[in-house]
Amino acid sequence: MAKRGVKIWTVRVALTLVALLVLGMVGVWLFLRGGLAQLDGRRPAAGLSAEVTIVRDAQGIPTISGNHREDVAYATGFVHGQERFFQMDLLRRVGSGELAELFGARAIPVDKSHRLHRFRARADAALAKMTPAERRFLERYTAGVNDGLGALASRPFEYALVGAAPRPWAPADSLLVVWAMYFDLQGMLEPRELARGWIRDNTSAAQLAFLLPEATAWDAPIDADSIAAPAVPLPERAPAWWGKPPGGKPARIAAVDFVDSVGSNNWALAGSRSKHGAAIVADDMHLGIQLPNTWYRLALRFPSADGTMRRVSGVSLPGAPPLVVVGSNGKVAWGFTNSYGDYLDLVEVGTDAARPGEVQTPSGWEKPERHVETILVKGAPAEQFEVRSTTYGPLREAGGKNYAIHWIAHADQAINLNPMKFESADTLDAALSAAATVGIPAQNFVAGDDQGNIGWTIVGAMAGRAEPGIASTFPMAAGDAAAGWQTALAPSDYPVLRNPAGGQLSTANSRQLNGAGAQVIGDGGFDIGARNRQVRDQLSALGTGADVAGVYGIAMDDRAIFMTPWRERALKVLDAAALEGKPQRAEFQRLLKQSWSGRASVDSVGYRLARHFMWSLHEVLYGGANAQMASLDEKATAGSASSRWPAVVARLLDEQPAGWLPSSYRSWKDVQLAAIDAVIEDLTEDGKQLSAATWGERNTATIVHPIGNAVPFLKRWLSAPADMLPGDANMPRVAGAKFGQSQRMTVSPGREEEGVFNMPGGQSGHPLSPFFLSGHQDWVAGKATPFLPGAAKHTLVLAP
Repeated sequence: MAKRGVKIWTVRVALTLVALLVLGMVGVWLFLRGGLAQLDGRRPAAGLSAEVTIVRDAQGIPTISGNHREDVAYATGFVHGQERFFQMDLLRRVGSGELAELFGARAIPVDKSHRLHRFRARADAALAKMTPAERRFLERYTAGVNDGLGALASRPFEYALVGAAPRPWAPADSLLVVWAMYFDLQGMLEPRELARGWIRDNTSAAQLAFLLPEATAWDAPIDADSIAAPAVPLPERAPAWWGKPPGGKPARIAAVDFVDSVGSNNWALAGSRSKHGAAIVADDMHLGIQLPNTWYRLALRFPSADGTMRRVSGVSLPGAPPLVVVGSNGKVAWGFTNSYGDYLDLVEVGTDAARPGEVQTPSGWEKPERHVETILVKGAPAEQFEVRSTTYGPLREAGGKNYAIHWIAHADQAINLNPMKFESADTLDAALSAAATVGIPAQNFVAGDDQGNIGWTIVGAMAGRAEPGIASTFPMAAGDAAAGWQTALAPSDYPVLRNPAGGQLSTANSRQLNGAGAQVIGDGGFDIGARNRQVRDQLSALGTGADVAGVYGIAMDDRAIFMTPWRERALKVLDAAALEGKPQRAEFQRLLKQSWSGRASVDSVGYRLARHFMWSLHEVLYGGANAQMASLDEKATAGSASSRWPAVVARLLDEQPAGWLPSSYRSWKDVQLAAIDAVIEDLTEDGKQLSAATWGERNTATIVHPIGNAVPFLKRWLSAPADMLPGDANMPRVAGAKFGQSQRMTVSPGREEEGVFNMPGGQSGHPLSPFFLSGHQDWVAGKATPFLPGAAKHTLVLAP
């Protein structure tokens, strides 16, 4: 009996444990389900003037319709709050420097670097200066966000994993999200200036001019066929640091996994060249890609000034003011690319023992304001962080010097709600005029209207300089700051180009202009220009009578035009003498010849070898300098100093000057062979076969929700498939493992039903939502899916 009793109790305990496990799993399931957005039904919403409908299609893309713009703002906030709140929270924390409150001490360095700018205080000040109507607009969006969050049956799942409660949204938070984009889009300006300053301080004037050219043959400005820049004389000798390995060790390919993070393409075709007489506008913005995607697709419907219903379709940025970032309003379509102008100066400040507590700026001696910032740290005591600010911006230290960071992001014009003007722009001219008043990180603005007109300008805050030019791209001493920026550029001084003779426009982060306007923009890190040249030439090849499909197809162009000369250089040095007794070099040569498609295709080994050869040369020639620049800023490199370095190296390989041959090599051929050997060593590490080193094996997507990286065992449920991606930098189809085309759009205003669109992630940030990855495979394949939302599948009504 005793044994039987023990057995019964054992069974009961086991059943109880199973039941508890099942109940726990059900509880987790119900908790997760409780974080899903409401898609159907009717719910009350305080403050609405009339009903608002949120109609979603099969991919979860909403059309939000209301009788008042503020009501539509509220409903936009409601859907953002339900489907993207954690993403919004991260963005405001990036802008304000408050990530450590969620992620602990590891986020403190980022928080400190961002707290220097005190954007939370600036956001409060900017909000106070807004008109009552503007504040009310943000307040209605804020109310929608908080009501959407509050309507969830359980908090977003991310907060359970980080052990925090979501903090309610506030109107100032929407401004912080825009400032987060300043960090994303202009965050390389500081390390760029430091890198350029190091090179200037360690070269002669002639060497500097050669190493940092203002233009190359790759440039394709929109106002000329090319940049008329004569070749800079080649100095007799290289600087002392040239060709030195980092730390005295043999050169390795530190940049082998580099993916060019310079991003975005857009282009427009005039009605004179389109099939139907209206302009066609295409845009693909390149950003770091994770889940959920940066953008949230939607269409907004509300009455225009004449009482008719206006439809504005495109993408919004969750958390930012509830506007369409790029898209079409039925009359005008527009797109952005990062302009890479010169919007920041590093001004060295002086000190004097006789003036304790003061610093010398271009305005004279002053005592910096001191602000104590408190950084809340998860699992640890809060940290106090002092910020010292001058009239030229906050102070930072680098290389034993103190610099004031004079950044346009600090100006009153840096942020406003003027992007709303694009919603009501009925003509190209109206859109171009509005662009010069907008407060966002400065972008190339390419637009077209339903009458066939196309145009370009800069949209966003620009720096007005007393002496514009290349000199301001280096750190300046206080006495030299007259060359720096003085005030925000006046809207009347913005460069503009309307209806060029060729009937086309394109930008891709490279130098935009050959004329005087180039000096107004300045060079804040332009791309080398190969990508825009390829876009421009493809657009020209369309001729007349082009349609949306043809214009969209340019975004899929992965031809390796830029990389082809590097393949040819490698093949040239792999002659019989170089191959003798070197079977791996022979294999390298064979793969360059036989596994080369002329594209950055996933099955090409040749493309990967040619690309790595170029970057291996970068390490051989710049590796030692990069190691020294890293002491100033971890992002300061020769590549950040100038994206034109491949043109510099190409010229040296072609001319082979003895005075620039690194001392540890007998010939320029040996330099190139050493670079090839380094590629072979890297790609055959751990017994790997060189023939298995395809571009797809290297360029495999790792698109993950941030929680998937923080909690690795959840990664499989919080990731997109590990697709091999064609494309690379320096071609229209930019693609990297975590960086690339965050959206693709091609649309003709007034003919939106013919437009196409895709993006790498779905509408929802919740892995149980059917909209978490909806559309992802279309993006991988480059499928031209419709620009407008599809047929209604779900309807939610918000009622007063």
